[in-house]
Amino acid sequence: MGRIAGIVVAASGGRRIGGPEALLRRGETLLVDEVVEIANEVGCAPLVVVLGAAANQVKATATLRGATVVVDKAWGTGLGSSLRVGLESLTEAASQAALTGVAPEAALVLTVDMPGVTVEAARRVALLPHAGALVCATYDGLRSYPMLLGRRHWPGIATLAKSDVGARPYLLAHKDEIVDIACDAVADGNRVDTPALVASFGLTVPTQRPGT
Repeated sequence: MGRIAGIVVAASGGRRIGGPEALLRRGETLLVDEVVEIANEVGCAPLVVVLGAAANQVKATATLRGATVVVDKAWGTGLGSSLRVGLESLTEAASQAALTGVAPEAALVLTVDMPGVTVEAARRVALLPHAGALVCATYDGLRSYPMLLGRRHWPGIATLAKSDVGARPYLLAHKDEIVDIACDAVADGNRVDTPALVASFGLTVPTQRPGT
C-alpha cells in the first residue's frame, strides 16, 4: 500500500455560525485538533492544516499534533482556495520526499466543518492510496468528505479548485474514475453551517479575539 498524506481544511470564517470554524470546540478540545487526530490515526504523513480566519488565534491555542500549518490568505473566497494551498504545500513536500523514495501516493482530505466524520469513515476512504486514486465518502448517496486524491490528480484539482466548489469541477470531469464509499453506517455527513447544527453536535463557537 502506498504512503498517504493528509490535508485538513480549517480556514472558513464561519459567517453562518457566528465564528471561525477552526475555533469550534467540543468541550475543552478544538474540533480542528479532533480532525487532525483522525488524520494521525489513519497514518497521514506529511499532514498539512490549512488555516485562514483567526489563524493566529488557532495557532496559539490548538495542538495540531504532527501537522505543518499553512495559511490561506484568500480564505474568504471559499474552499477551493484552501484546497489549492494545501495541495501546493503537499506537492512541495512530496517533491522533497521523492529524493528518499518515500513520497506520498495520495492525500486524504478532511474538513473541520464535519464533526460527525469518524476514524472509521476516514479509513474506509483511505484504504488503497495510489497515484490514480479518486475516492469519495458518500452520505445518502451524495459525495462529500473525506476524499482521497491520488498524486496524479493534484495539479488538475489545484487548477480547477475555486470558490466553494473545491474539487467538484475536477471530479465531474473524471466521474468515471471515482470510487464511492458509503459511510452512512459509520459517520454523520452533516456540515455545521447553522447554529442549530453546531448545538446538535455539542459544539461551541468561542469569541474571536480582535486582530487575529
